[in-house]
Amino acid sequence: MRYISTRGNAPVLDFEGVTLAGLAADGGLYVPETWPSFSRDEIAAMQGLSYVETAVRVMAPFVAGSLTEDELRDLCTTAYSRFAHAAVTPLVQLDQRHWLLELFHGPTLAFKDVALQLVGLLFERFLAGREGQLTVIGATSGDTGSAAIDALAGRVGVDIFMLHPEGRVSDVQRRQMTTVIAPNIHNIAIRGDFDTAQALVKAMFRDPAFSTRYALSAVNSINWARLMAQVVYYFYAAVRLGGPERPVAFSVPTGNFGDVFAGYVAARMGLPIERLIVATNVNDILHRALSTGDYSSGTVTPTATPSMDIQVSSNFERLLFELGDRSGAALAAQMAGFESSRAMMLTNRQREGAAGLFTSASIDADGMGQALRWAHERSGQVIDPHTAIGLAAARADVGNTPMVTLATAHPAKFRDAVERSTGVRPGLPARMGDLFSREERYDTIDATFDAVTDYIAQRATPRG
Repeated sequence: MRYISTRGNAPVLDFEGVTLAGLAADGGLYVPETWPSFSRDEIAAMQGLSYVETAVRVMAPFVAGSLTEDELRDLCTTAYSRFAHAAVTPLVQLDQRHWLLELFHGPTLAFKDVALQLVGLLFERFLAGREGQLTVIGATSGDTGSAAIDALAGRVGVDIFMLHPEGRVSDVQRRQMTTVIAPNIHNIAIRGDFDTAQALVKAMFRDPAFSTRYALSAVNSINWARLMAQVVYYFYAAVRLGGPERPVAFSVPTGNFGDVFAGYVAARMGLPIERLIVATNVNDILHRALSTGDYSSGTVTPTATPSMDIQVSSNFERLLFELGDRSGAALAAQMAGFESSRAMMLTNRQREGAAGLFTSASIDADGMGQALRWAHERSGQVIDPHTAIGLAAARADVGNTPMVTLATAHPAKFRDAVERSTGVRPGLPARMGDLFSREERYDTIDATFDAVTDYIAQRATPRG
């Protein structure tokens, strides 16, 4: 499998190359040169398979040439052995139509674990025998940081620098990052919001002096390997609800567009997905883009769903590339305009193409609270606020197709917001019950390119 950049001016790489590279050299994101596809019989044959075996079937085409199926199986077996539920991503029924796909049974209680536990192992495997140190740089609105740090802590050949917006992640999210005391882990709180942190990461990859001095890689969903691993649970859920004979719809709490783009990939591969609902909070750039074509960045409004407090969704670029006839030159020009003005209109072709699979909804605080209470009172389920955004959007949808809301985080990660709406204060699982007694370690710095690159330069290992 070969991978190309959405902006058309970066080297074509294999799976190992895109995993270690993260962001493309031209500022674009890597996607497969061609999409693999499964027949209805091949999808039907996934019924009854374990999560690991499903993962091997789904991901094997993407890693071809870099890993054998047996090697991929060994990595998946190790990655998912740390999950607290034997099904890895179990389905829970809420009523006659609605289901939750619980993605929070990994070590840091968030859906990011499903991908990052595997990505950490891929880094270690691909770096084995190489000289030098990989410098992994990431930005997090809460969950990516803890999942990446857990996956990479203590791994040989990798240093990780994780930026989070000071005061804009929950106390549980922050402590899951800052209490991991390992020599290769560097937590950075920036005096700014997530969009600023994400822009700083992209700027470091694009800066020739910095990016050539260090062997850089990324763990955000700009890294194809991470997004690839998220495609699996769409197949796993759909075949358990009657796929491919019966289509399924998914509602996805969305910030950076990576999780819902994985659903798009599953549909491109042949999975009969009737609809993907892009569920946003009041930071609704994606809802505006899909409903009116207006992709314009505004000011981030802090909410009880901090992982969705985003005004620039990096992975949306991948969808725009697909909907624009995969023209790297055209997309590069479109994104250059957006990066200079922070505003752009989708083309008619992009809007019409998106409408074939995607719908969207913006859910405010009242709608979120109502969904939290409905899940608890009617179905006995305590969910987190992000999941509640997805559930509110799902319940507003009219139809008979089975509707799966992605449950992206354990409710204990946002216990204050859950308690305000339901009166229930969810507790942490026993395996992390001492989280609030652990030592924290992180540094707070200004949200400027010079401040962040100087900090990293003092601690990272340059190329040999």
